[in-house]
Amino acid sequence: MAPGNYCSSQVVAILKGGECSMEDQNDDTLGNLNQNIAGKPPRDHSVSMRHCTSSSWLADSESNINSVGIKSNTEDKSEFPLILRSGSCSEKGPKQYMEDEFVCVDILLECKRVAQQLDLPSPSAFYGIFDGHGGVDAASFIKKNIFNFIIEDSQFPSSIKKAVKNAFVKADHAFRDAGTLDSSSGTTALIALVLGRAVLIANAGDSRAVLGKRGRAVELSKDHKPNCTSERLRIEKLGGVIYDGYLNGQLSVARALGDWHIKGSKGSKSPLSCEPELEEIVVTEEDEFLILGCDGLWDVMSSQCAVTMVRKELVQHNDPNICAKVLVTEALQRNSCDNLTVVVVCFSKDPPSKIEIPRSHRRRSISAEGLDLLKGVLNGR
Repeated sequence: MAPGNYCSSQVVAILKGGECSMEDQNDDTLGNLNQNIAGKPPRDHSVSMRHCTSSSWLADSESNINSVGIKSNTEDKSEFPLILRSGSCSEKGPKQYMEDEFVCVDILLECKRVAQQLDLPSPSAFYGIFDGHGGVDAASFIKKNIFNFIIEDSQFPSSIKKAVKNAFVKADHAFRDAGTLDSSSGTTALIALVLGRAVLIANAGDSRAVLGKRGRAVELSKDHKPNCTSERLRIEKLGGVIYDGYLNGQLSVARALGDWHIKGSKGSKSPLSCEPELEEIVVTEEDEFLILGCDGLWDVMSSQCAVTMVRKELVQHNDPNICAKVLVTEALQRNSCDNLTVVVVCFSKDPPSKIEIPRSHRRRSISAEGLDLLKGVLNGR
């Protein structure tokens, strides 16, 4: 992962590898970012964090978002502002190479190409974690291109769910056709696309998205492990086998982009799928933050534990960067044996309110018979 702070206009280089042109002094910065993106292991980047703030108010999205819709700001009837703030942390951990990539864009409308060509609500944001394996090529390529495949799809923005699914397949095929890259490398992909109050989660692999809802953890994605019942049935139906939890004895995930040495030729039905599963929500006042994490975090920590830790940290200092760092540090202390990448997205500029549990005013008593029985037990009768 390229180190440094990606704020405001600088971050758009991640979306198009420099094709989203900027006409000011950021040109040199964008070029440097694109050079970093194309690198291959060995790499040894330590903590890489960024933090941007948007003060935009959200447009109210449709209450029924079976197909995520976009509404104009004039239709905003909500009473509470939704302000996006994100923080991230990524560490190599005990592994030899760093193969994770991530992207955090709090303000999509600061990308000139997006602002000019698309009528997006405010705020609009894009977040993603790409957990690579067999090298960093696949993770870097998907990170750089997945958003553009989404917005360039013919189904966008009329049917965003279809556009996202199409984008995953197109990105997978485009990676195979990129002759200068190692098509045998692979990556999981977990993205969160925020359009107004609508949040669409798309996941292929074993990274996980967890919503913090008034202190309660709500999982918004499913880990695609080969031993998962639904994945195992799908794999076996397509002729695949599972050895000791590994797909065809080679891969510990059931869905991934890349890994073309397993998938074979384009068009063939492989047990290793790049198709994402989708989950969509409309943000409410109870929704406080979103955690995106690679499997290095979830291998050693439950979703509820992560939500509890983040909420506690936000109450203390209200800094999502520190929250992400705390989760990564805790995972390392719990002996996680993988790369670690965490993104924390807050939905408000204020810290979560303290949850007060009301005391019960009901008077409790014990019957005379029960009291006599208790006395007998205490006296050894």
